[in-house]
Amino acid sequence: MSKRYTITAALPYTNGPIHIGHLAGVYVPADIYARYLRMRNKEVLFICGSDEHGVAISMKAKKEGITPKEVIDKYHNMIKNSFDAFGISFDYYGRTSSDVHRKTAQEFFKTMHDEGCFETQTTKQLYDAKEDQFLADRYVTGTCPKCGNPEAYGDQCESCGSSLNATDLIEPKSALSGEPPSLKTTTHWYLPLDRYEDFLRSWILESHKSDWKTNVLGQVKSWIDDGLKPRAVTRDLSWGIPVPVEGGENKVLYVWFDAPIGYISATKEWALQTGKDWKPYWQGKNTELVHFIGKDNIVFHCIIFPSVLKAMGSYILPENVPANEFLNLEGQKLSTSKNWAVWLHEYLEDFPGKQDVLRYVLTANAPETKDNDFTWSDFQTRNNSELVAIFGNFINRVMVLMRKYYDGKVPVPNAYNEADESTRSELATAPHKIAALIEQYKFRAASQEMMQLARLGNKYLADEEPWKLIKTNPDRVATIMHTALQVAAGLAIVSEPFLPYTAQKLRNMLQIESNLDWDSLNGLSPIGGGHQLGEATLLFEKIEDDAITKQLERLTS
Repeated sequence: MSKRYTITAALPYTNGPIHIGHLAGVYVPADIYARYLRMRNKEVLFICGSDEHGVAISMKAKKEGITPKEVIDKYHNMIKNSFDAFGISFDYYGRTSSDVHRKTAQEFFKTMHDEGCFETQTTKQLYDAKEDQFLADRYVTGTCPKCGNPEAYGDQCESCGSSLNATDLIEPKSALSGEPPSLKTTTHWYLPLDRYEDFLRSWILESHKSDWKTNVLGQVKSWIDDGLKPRAVTRDLSWGIPVPVEGGENKVLYVWFDAPIGYISATKEWALQTGKDWKPYWQGKNTELVHFIGKDNIVFHCIIFPSVLKAMGSYILPENVPANEFLNLEGQKLSTSKNWAVWLHEYLEDFPGKQDVLRYVLTANAPETKDNDFTWSDFQTRNNSELVAIFGNFINRVMVLMRKYYDGKVPVPNAYNEADESTRSELATAPHKIAALIEQYKFRAASQEMMQLARLGNKYLADEEPWKLIKTNPDRVATIMHTALQVAAGLAIVSEPFLPYTAQKLRNMLQIESNLDWDSLNGLSPIGGGHQLGEATLLFEKIEDDAITKQLERLTS
């Protein structure tokens, strides 16, 4: 039985739009991986959805003077439309406010509750007397006890990545009133993570020490070595999924218990929509589960959610969690509150038809092993010097020469010489090199191997100079142009995961089937003699200085 793949991308919070940090960290690499596997004819389910609970939603609603429901509807639609326009190829994009999700999350909680997987603790929690409300998670800010960041949240420090409890903060203050909170007694259900310490150490640090990324292993090891402690899975809030057991009145499920279950509930909704069975994608032994996340979500996807899945008993565990580091913008940390970001919906308006340019730049500069920096100058340079001058230039030269010499009808090749054979050999190995890198989640290096194929085509044409031979040796030119066209066809195939819109344009120009799979180059001649090419169009256009100036001015305005 062939392997099945369930690919998840972190559920974005519906308290704001998508920005380039989200794309670089999660959605572009996940989409590359899903598209690649489909081209290998693998059974793939690519799942995501809006994370619509949690304090961030309530805070946004309070700030904008609207209800949480109005907030999630507004941003869910904005996010989903942006993903669709950008070309992220989810098989299903769900919502954690759906009935299916509420029911699924409550079933998880009740099953674990009935099986004795939780313990209750009565503790003193931070409380805002002025607002008459307990302060969970992001309702509290203060100084991180681990790195000294003065703007840490009650659940996490975004500076050092540490996961925190609100009571850990030094000099905490309420995000609602700005007042120092007091302590008040409350009772909650806790997931005793210490029970899963041996399992997590064996499963991740031993079984996956050679195939998981070092940044993921390092963070997991730090957590386990520090000693895992019980973590509350309920909160004293009004917005969220109600706790479905006695004593759960006026309490909701902790968003980080509820949200990852959204992958499963979205799969159920997809199954209902398509008439399929959801269970093999989460319980099948031949299914490989891969979570794409940012580094700030490592603890939830590698410790908390796997512990929940382990407790449930019938679910598979992730085969890999290739978390990326953070992407900065023009030397500064991306900040939603300070509007220091490049928003996807605005990019799509400002650069219509240039989805692939942003995909390429974010992939070529992906924060795979360390935090990286996006600059508009680099964006312009990579477009003009790589996509236009290398990839686009090669395709344009091939199409112009084919129209000029053969009226767009592919010539039959003659005998191959050493230069032809060398080019064909490199063409044959390119898909294997790119595939190996993608399967190791090295998307940045894989994108450069794709670009290397375009460089190969340019060099081949420059070296063989068919324009000098067309009158004296037309048989040789036929072989050159046939070979160059195979490189162009190769680019139409291997660029699909990285540049899907470009790949489709190129397939239309070459008039080749859109369903060519990854192994189509094994025969080295996906375009045969006598094949009629389509009309040529420019794949990429130069981006001028004024467009970049406009973006820089927007950041500082």
